[in-house]
Amino acid sequence: MSANTNPNANPNKALWEKGDFTRIAQTMRDSGTAFVDTLGITKGMKVLDLGCGDGTTALPAARLGADVLGVDIARNLVEAGKQRAAAEGLANCRFQESDASNLHGLPDRAFDLVVSVFGAMFAPRPHDVAKEMVRVTRPGGRIVMGNWIPNDPTLVAQVLKISSAYSPPPPEGFVSPMTWGINERVIERFSDAGIPQDNISFEKDAFTFNLAAPPAEFLALFRTCYGPTMNAFDAAASNGRADELQKELEALFRAQNRSGRDDATQISATFLRVTVAV
Repeated sequence: MSANTNPNANPNKALWEKGDFTRIAQTMRDSGTAFVDTLGITKGMKVLDLGCGDGTTALPAARLGADVLGVDIARNLVEAGKQRAAAEGLANCRFQESDASNLHGLPDRAFDLVVSVFGAMFAPRPHDVAKEMVRVTRPGGRIVMGNWIPNDPTLVAQVLKISSAYSPPPPEGFVSPMTWGINERVIERFSDAGIPQDNISFEKDAFTFNLAAPPAEFLALFRTCYGPTMNAFDAAASNGRADELQKELEALFRAQNRSGRDDATQISATFLRVTVAV
């Protein structure tokens, strides 16, 4: 789907096409595989990976024999996912560009499992996102989301919190993606999509970022490759505060590093795992 021809296109398209998120995704591969290994995927299962990026969870699901469709708003990430799947010979892993708020090209009740790890949470119109995920999941199927948690003390929540402090106020009507990390908001959205509250469960989980380089180099990836941080630095620079933002994030990345080494980075980030029985 070409977002440029859709008047209701996701306004975050430019955000996620900015930089090169694949370089950050490379530090998340082990956790992506470990997450998929907990999903009970079997050969032939129909899986939708929503907000898939370049396939950090889509490819591991395909390796387990699932028939996987990865969907993302960012054209560059979709192309990167296609290249990764082709390089591994995974004909059962396809990628296409689309909007989590409006999956109009996907049929009803088409998937046994819908997965979205740090993906659909960033789409606008969260109630529409919940309804679309429910719509494309077959009765008896599942939706599993991984969502960052507001004000959590670990890395990504803090990066987003710090970045927002240096950024202009959001537009009127903006709903923070971090609200997907609040149980009550998740229940409200899926309840509006027809899911009983008893069918929604929550647990805390973590993704670990691993990079064979110092924390300062990991921060450099966020500064040059992660759309929200890139925008924060652009805004900070316009106000003469870029150095201040750099120092604040440097202190965060150093404090969060658990590698025990100055030349390596290992940082875990807590998220809310949401499971919905459809």
